Amino acid sequence: MQVNDAYSMTVLVMGLMAALSFAQLLILDVAGLKGRHKPGHPIEVDQSSFLFRAFRSHANTNESVAIFILLAMFGIFSAASPNWLNNSAALYLLGRLLHMLFYYSNYSLARSVAFGLSLFGLAGMLIAGFLPWL
Repeated sequence: MQVNDAYSMTVLVMGLMAALSFAQLLILDVAGLKGRHKPGHPIEVDQSSFLFRAFRSHANTNESVAIFILLAMFGIFSAASPNWLNNSAALYLLGRLLHMLFYYSNYSLARSVAFGLSLFGLAGMLIAGFLPWL
């Protein structure tokens, strides 16, 4: 199946989100190995611990990626405005990337702003998907 070229940016962002999630998983695994974390044991809540921040960053991405995928598919199948859907998807990706980097660096205010960017991206995708139905 070939997706309409108008939505190729949204499809690319889906692939880039998969790459970002994979990178977060690898970083988390390496941090766990370096920290001698025993698999299956809880990670101690400690913002000063890189392992904890890597775990939370990965978990936070997992919490929103299903919504992103649903909204991307909804927008494409609803024939949403390609510019609006593509730009909103790109904003979501940018927000997720910055969220990850700021979480790793322990910059909580910047992390929260980046999280807000990703939420605006999701909201834009939701609106783009519903507009053709109005």
